Formats: sequence, C-alpha cells, structure tokens
Amino acid sequence: MSTTLDPSTASGPHRDASTGAPTRPPGRGWVLAGLGAGLAGIVSVVASTTVDAAYDPANFGDAEAIAAAMGDLVPQVLVFHTATMVSCALLVVFAAGLHRHLQRRTHPDSIVPGVAAIGIVLVCVAQLMGAGLTTEFAFAFAAPEDAYVPETVVFFGHWIGTIPWLWGGIGLTALAMVSATFRQGAFPRWVGWTSLVLGALTTLFLVSPVQYMAGMTGPIWLVVVSAALLRSVRRA
Repeated sequence: MSTTLDPSTASGPHRDASTGAPTRPPGRGWVLAGLGAGLAGIVSVVASTTVDAAYDPANFGDAEAIAAAMGDLVPQVLVFHTATMVSCALLVVFAAGLHRHLQRRTHPDSIVPGVAAIGIVLVCVAQLMGAGLTTEFAFAFAAPEDAYVPETVVFFGHWIGTIPWLWGGIGLTALAMVSATFRQGAFPRWVGWTSLVLGALTTLFLVSPVQYMAGMTGPIWLVVVSAALLRSVRRA
C-alpha cells in the first residue's frame, strides 16, 4: 500500500505556490515599531513644549535672557532629543513593514503602498533634522564658559519648537490607508474612518501656514492605527 503526503500538511516552512520559495507568516515587529514610534513621538512633542525659553513672554526680545533660561533646560532638551530619535528610527521599520503589508492587501499596480511609505519617510526626515542641533547646544550649555552667541540659542528654541512637529507627511499615509480600506477592503471600516478624520486634518496642517500643528494629530493616528494593526496581525 502506498500513501501520498499532502505538502500543505508537511512540517517545515511553507512555500510560495508560484515560485516554490520558502515563506513564513509575517511578523508583528514592524507594527510594534509603529506603536513605539507613535508613543515616542508624543513624548518628543510634549518634551519640546517644556523647552520654552524662547516662547516665555518674560524673555521676549532679550536674547541673553533666553540663552540663560535655556541653560537650565538641558535635561528637557536631552529627553526631547532621545524621544525624537527613537521615534525616527522606529518609523523607518514601520514604513518598510507597512509598505510590504499594503502590497499584500492592495492591487498589484496600486500606488497606495508607495504613498504610505513616503509619507512616513517625510516625518523621519523632519525628526532627524529637528533633533540635529540638540547635541551641539547641549554641550555648549554645559561648557564652563559661554560657547555660543545668544541669538543662536533663540533660533534653536524656535527650531525645536517647530521642525520636529512636522508630522504632516503621515497625513498622506493615513489617507493612503483610507483608500486601501474603502476602495480595496484592506482594513476594517473604523480604521478607514479614523484615518480619514485624523489624516485629513493632519494633511490640512501640512499645507497650511501652521504645519507644525500636525505634531498634535500625527502621532495619535499612528498609535491608534498601530494598535489596530497589531490586533489584526495577532489574529492572522
């Protein structure tokens, strides 16, 4: 008597039906990266608001007073820097994972995966640039003698109060997911509606003169959607 072994029930890695290449179920590390990036982004935005020497009405027009006040805010600057760069690094992982995930759930010729990934990359660039000056000034504030011109500190204060808040690119990512949800059925409808509301608002900030306001909506969308994706990946 002979028996036939069904390849689909055999142990070992699954194989792609068309190529025969070994495959494995998609992991959830990229989704956890997105969740972490959103939470770190919230910390970044909140921490930047505590570095407020340049925005304190008591210091308006007085560069030396702003510089002196900023010197007492080095711990807040370091928290801001760390959170921003952690978010930036995790967003790269999330962008790659979301791109692959959308490729699997949308039509082969869809531009949705590319738009979603590029929107996240724009946020990565803003965060990288937004935190780019912090080390320079943190060391200057800790120097035994003044190692900076007060007016440059004023610029630095406004820089970290705006550039790292430029989360507008992720509004494009959210709108790409709206398309994937309602036109291609890739996600639950509540994810689509959430992405539509927060994505439209974030994109509106992107094209408006108050584009830094996207820092209030972009990270929230990322946390909510990452949690939803984590739940769906677990089920899968």
